Amino acid sequence: PTGLSSLSTRITSSSFIALKNTQYFCKNLFRIFSLQALFVILLQQIACMGFLEEIKRRRTFGIISHPDAGKTTLTEKLLLFGGAIQEAGAVKSNKIKKGATSDFMEIERQRGISVATSVLAFVYKDKKINILDTPGHKDFAEDTFRTLTAVDSVIVVIDVAKGVEEQTEKLVEVCRMRKIPIIVFINKLDREGKDAFDLMDEVEQKLGLKVTPLSVPIGMGYDFKGIYNIWERNIQLFQDESKQTIGKKEHFESLDDPGLEAEIGSTRLKNLKEELELIKGVYPTFDQQEYLDGNLQPVLFGSALNNFGVQELLNCFIEIAPKPLAKQSDTRLVEPDDEKFAGFVFKIHANMDPNHRDRLAFIKIVSGTFERNKPYHHVRLKKKLKFSSPNAFFAEKKQIVDISYPGDIVGLHDTGNFKIGDTLTAGDILQFKGIPSFSPEHFRFINNNDPLKAKQLAKGIDQLMDEGVAQLFTLNLNGRKVIGTVGALQFEVIQYRLLHEYGAKCSFENLNVHKACWIEANTESDDFKEFQRIKQKFLAKDKSGKLVFLADSAFSLQMTQDKYRDIQFHNTSEF
Repeated sequence: PTGLSSLSTRITSSSFIALKNTQYFCKNLFRIFSLQALFVILLQQIACMGFLEEIKRRRTFGIISHPDAGKTTLTEKLLLFGGAIQEAGAVKSNKIKKGATSDFMEIERQRGISVATSVLAFVYKDKKINILDTPGHKDFAEDTFRTLTAVDSVIVVIDVAKGVEEQTEKLVEVCRMRKIPIIVFINKLDREGKDAFDLMDEVEQKLGLKVTPLSVPIGMGYDFKGIYNIWERNIQLFQDESKQTIGKKEHFESLDDPGLEAEIGSTRLKNLKEELELIKGVYPTFDQQEYLDGNLQPVLFGSALNNFGVQELLNCFIEIAPKPLAKQSDTRLVEPDDEKFAGFVFKIHANMDPNHRDRLAFIKIVSGTFERNKPYHHVRLKKKLKFSSPNAFFAEKKQIVDISYPGDIVGLHDTGNFKIGDTLTAGDILQFKGIPSFSPEHFRFINNNDPLKAKQLAKGIDQLMDEGVAQLFTLNLNGRKVIGTVGALQFEVIQYRLLHEYGAKCSFENLNVHKACWIEANTESDDFKEFQRIKQKFLAKDKSGKLVFLADSAFSLQMTQDKYRDIQFHNTSEF
């Protein structure tokens, strides 16, 4: 018993020591895990703060206008002042060898017009700026309309001599419908044009905007002396310097500066003070929230060709323009600060580099982060896709990026998986709305002029139609291919690109079609079967296999709609 008692004491003692050691170990382990958990939480918070800061840094906008108002020139000068290029190119000039950065397609350089939206990115004052330079010509309007779904704000460029033109009205109407914040830039002040106040009245009346000037010109044309910047409260005097590089401008901080009167004269200084008083009395004071809500549009003046007013526009823009905005999907409003990635395809471009036959899908990132080599869900195809070389854009120049944030535009190499309007997510099943195909206005049969290049022609048509610049319809009756476009100039672009990018020769043959309407109906109904039988020669399938009615006249379309009440006829493919 004595031995047992002694053994029991020793066991109890050692158990107690072991228990104490275990408690000590557990406490330390708990502390370690607590510190690790705290460290992980801190890292997550830092990452989250970094993510939110990256969103705040982004500014994604489009530049829109009527042809020849100076969109591409303004884009070029924004790149110049943003430090993205050292020398600006020209849209039309035999003396300047460098072409415009955004007009990178050969046909654009030859014609001196933009025929496709180009994407450019640069950093200015710690803000990541994404510019989408859109075509102004009405024949390429569909590309511009789709681009407007990917921007958070727009700059409308207006020619001081021509004022508000037809295409500007149509594009601004789309912006107003979507409540997109608008800045108006009145361009070409170095030329003779309309009075500044008359122009602002015209903008209000024709475009239905409520404007407030953030700068006012001193003279115009031959008499152009400079600009008073209401936003920064200073004066820049105009000096005709090199149009391709940044020169120094004469700068005054106050209207009371004695040197100012000596430069512009007492009469002009008096007129300027009177105009500023008039602006204060007539136009509303700039309110950033009103601008962001689409209810107030600031106006700035300048001459993009002469580098004048461009930096002032850029400085104002980065301060007032919205950071990436939320976008509506079919299930919910997707906020940019959502952690899960979501984005949509708004543009496809075949042969950006003809030497490599590459096809790129342009994706606007709406929420979360897009990471290289990470699998994402293709909603329409219901499958996972991984991308090893996502690109950031500088017109036709590209560089691979590891991570992109909301507001960024990313180019993905595509082998035929994407169509315009497709949604890519981290797993959510949703579809972004408002990226339809519009009913074309011009229709022509396409004929192969070189039977030996039938494969090249078929491939070229297939890839160019995926870009959305035109639409392909196949007649049910005989299988003939019909190209439909918004503008007649598109046929020339298609013919040119098929020849120079695919080596395929084609010609077009006129077809009498008034409008293409997508059909929605109960395919088992007697009404639909009768419609199919009677209108057989007017029926076709689009590239996605949807049934389309090619009405030969407005009267024929109206009669058909009246006769077949159970069938719905849609002007866009999105219904």
